[in-house]
Amino acid sequence: MSRLLKLVSILGAVAVLTSGCAVNRATGSVDPSANLSGLKTMYVKKIPEESRGVNVLIADKLASRGVAVTTGEGSPPGNVDAVVTYIDKWMWDITMYLLELTITIRDPKTDFPLATGNSFHTSLTRLSPKEMVNEVIDNIYKGADK
Repeated sequence: MSRLLKLVSILGAVAVLTSGCAVNRATGSVDPSANLSGLKTMYVKKIPEESRGVNVLIADKLASRGVAVTTGEGSPPGNVDAVVTYIDKWMWDITMYLLELTITIRDPKTDFPLATGNSFHTSLTRLSPKEMVNEVIDNIYKGADK
């Protein structure tokens, strides 16, 4: 009986310890009034303190979809169809990794969010920053196709 109780206790501890660490979420939504296929030029607004190049990864992914993209820290040029903002949250687990990324495509005149996507991966399901950018942008455009 004590051997069975010990085994159940160990299995319970393993389940509790591993279930909280293996979390991931990926979402994307588009405002019904938005036409993402009509957005041909975008500006990715870099977070001034961010030094890991997430803005460049976002710009590269959008460019691979045929969008003319520029990026920088200042105000967007007046001739863009959309401004892209992002929030990146990093976590330490032996190495730094991107825990969560939220990307929002906004109307440049009103700042209204036309589309938004999010990717959240804890340590056990972590993705590279490029993979997270790809996941978010792909999910945003999937939302536009619905």
